[in-house]
Amino acid sequence: MTRPILEVDALERRFDVSAPWLNRLLEGKPRRTLRAVDGVDFDIQLGQTLALVGESGCGKSTIAKLVTGLHAPSGGAIRFNGDPDKMQMIFQDPYASLNPRWRVGRIIAEPLRTLRPETPEPQVMARVDELLRTVGLAPADAAKFPHEFSGGQRQRISIARALAGEPEFLVCDEPTSALDVSVQAQVLNLMKRLQKEMGLTYLFISHDLSVVRHMADVIAVMYLGRVVEIQPTADLFARPLHPYTRMLLDTIPDLEAPKRDRAPMGGEVPSPVSPPPGCSFHPRCPIALDRCKRERPQREMRVHDRRVACFAAEESADV
Repeated sequence: MTRPILEVDALERRFDVSAPWLNRLLEGKPRRTLRAVDGVDFDIQLGQTLALVGESGCGKSTIAKLVTGLHAPSGGAIRFNGDPDKMQMIFQDPYASLNPRWRVGRIIAEPLRTLRPETPEPQVMARVDELLRTVGLAPADAAKFPHEFSGGQRQRISIARALAGEPEFLVCDEPTSALDVSVQAQVLNLMKRLQKEMGLTYLFISHDLSVVRHMADVIAVMYLGRVVEIQPTADLFARPLHPYTRMLLDTIPDLEAPKRDRAPMGGEVPSPVSPPPGCSFHPRCPIALDRCKRERPQREMRVHDRRVACFAAEESADV
């Protein structure tokens, strides 16, 4: 097997959320640390899509910012086995990620002008026209401002901007969550087509399992800053191993059985500032063991070929 294009090893990111120094001094409060990412590891092969999924606040977007260098890791390592200029990002909100004062042509051309300043201007504008056609827009759209487009069209512009630097690897942070369902499908199909045509690799971040089922080759499920399960997409949907994964899958609507019995996801996500001891999911887990309350499960243990971090999954006969 070839070396992965991205290797993430024991990645951590901590944020100091303490009260100001004077308040701590007068009120006797200790420092408080939020562990947004807590020992995450995964690899992505060239041409593959790995999706990170989980509830809001689990650390998915923080990982996106760590991988792209917008945050520095507090621990662990990120190894990108390629040209750093070949990594780009598609942001979540197409209404906030485009400069409203720039015309679309300038927005898309900016990566070219920054990464390849020697490129003649006629070639830059020809490339802008080509990229607009690639994402389903017209060359004449280069003269317009972002406010003249719909949300789906703006996200197409964002994709064109990301492609301008001829990337190998794209970090996609909830790229369709701000769009209507019908527009989501158009953008996702565009991204699938571009991946096939250009040989792109995606780190795809989403809270929607129905979206990643369409997009991803491998799914990593996150809970409270940790990856609790990694499986190929077909395997995860056919045979989820972690109880949290099962609970997430149970929230997906089923048109064939709309009235099926579904166990509600109980409890609240614990605070990452003061997570529970042992397995962080045990206060909400319907099959938690006493061991889960004391020990933190690791995917390095020989549990289902390292795919899941769960003592109950290890000991249960039906998983």
